Order: sequence, then structure tokens, then C-alpha cells
Amino acid sequence: MTEPEQEAISRAWSDLVATARRTVADGLVVGTSGNVSVRVPTGAGDIVLVTPTGVHYDRLTAADAVGVRLDGRQVLGELTPTSELPMHLAVHRATDAVAVVHTHAVHATAVSTLVGELPPIHYMTAALGGPVRVAPYALYGTDELAGNLLRALEDRTGALLRNHGTITYGASLDQAFDRTAQLEWMCRLWLTARSVPGHTPALLTEPQVREAAEKLRGYGRHR
Repeated sequence: MTEPEQEAISRAWSDLVATARRTVADGLVVGTSGNVSVRVPTGAGDIVLVTPTGVHYDRLTAADAVGVRLDGRQVLGELTPTSELPMHLAVHRATDAVAVVHTHAVHATAVSTLVGELPPIHYMTAALGGPVRVAPYALYGTDELAGNLLRALEDRTGALLRNHGTITYGASLDQAFDRTAQLEWMCRLWLTARSVPGHTPALLTEPQVREAAEKLRGYGRHR
């Protein structure tokens, strides 16, 4: 591995650890639940850096970097990769994801037990590609769960996992994290609105979501 590639991996690991710690600080995970991955290109093939299993994020150092190839073969680090590695690799192989964030966010997990998809309660639904689907339950860390997730992610950048949590991906760690936070916020909004006795939340129509999607394409860009 070349020196520039080693430096890129070092920077990516530092950013991954910072993102993982944000999931704890923002209440999206508890303890060692949830996990994060980021894809780094190298001359010998891409390396997917992932959080290790069973290690608190505030204890991770530069020496703890864990990396695997897209086939799951570990090529970096001594710690064991997250148990959700099959799910992360499935997303990296099937999409253009650079980063993937998985959490056990409370409101989103609650919604996953109630409906087959999160109703379009807010126009930011469009930022995730449309109403967020719920992947059927399967045991964590299994290929079955990974398969269920990929079907739920079709034309989407985020999904809920039944009785489990959330997963989002993006072109950067920041984007993947922001989508996770947005998804949790929309789930909390929907739960709050539907809890008012005698009232049913107003939902956006498909044309309204499409209209928002068009406008969001230029959001954050500067002239």
C-alpha cells in the first residue's frame, strides 16, 4: 500500500470514529449498538473500514482500524469487524455508497414495529428517495437481513429494519449521518402527530414529494 493510500485510510478511520461517537452523543445508539462503515479506494481494490464489534467508540484509537475487502476478507486490524458486516458490505456492493450508518434510534425503531413504511409526514421524505420502507425482520448479522435490507433500499438511501433500527448511506460520512438523524426526526414527528387523540396526521401526496425532491437537488449548492 502506498503512503498516500495509508494516509487516506488514516484520515477515513479518524472520520469514521468521529461519526460513530456522534451517534452516541446524539442518542442514536446506546453502548456498542449500531455501527459505521466507509469505503476507501486503493490500487489493490477498495477497503471498507468498519467499526469493530463490542468496543465502545470512545476507546477506539488510530491503532484499532479495521478494514475488509468487498468480499469480506479482513485485510486491516486485529479487532473483529462489526457483526453487521454482511449488511454493510451488501450496501457497498449494491449501491454507490461511500459511507453507511446503522443505528438503534428509539423513535425509528418504534416506527419499524408499527407500519410497513414511514408515511410521508414531511417533505424531507424526498431526501431519502421517498417514503422509507421497513425491511422484514431477520436475525442480526445474517445474509437474510442483508437481503431484506437491499429490497427495502431499492431507489432509497435509507430504510428501517423491523424491530431493530435504521440504516442510511451517502456519498460521505457526514451525509450518511445526516440522513440517519433526519430519519429519526421524521419518525419522532410522525409518532408525535399520530398520538394526538381524535386526529390523523396530514400526509404529503406523491406529487408533493416529487416536487420537494426536485427542489432539494439544488439545496446547499452555492453560486
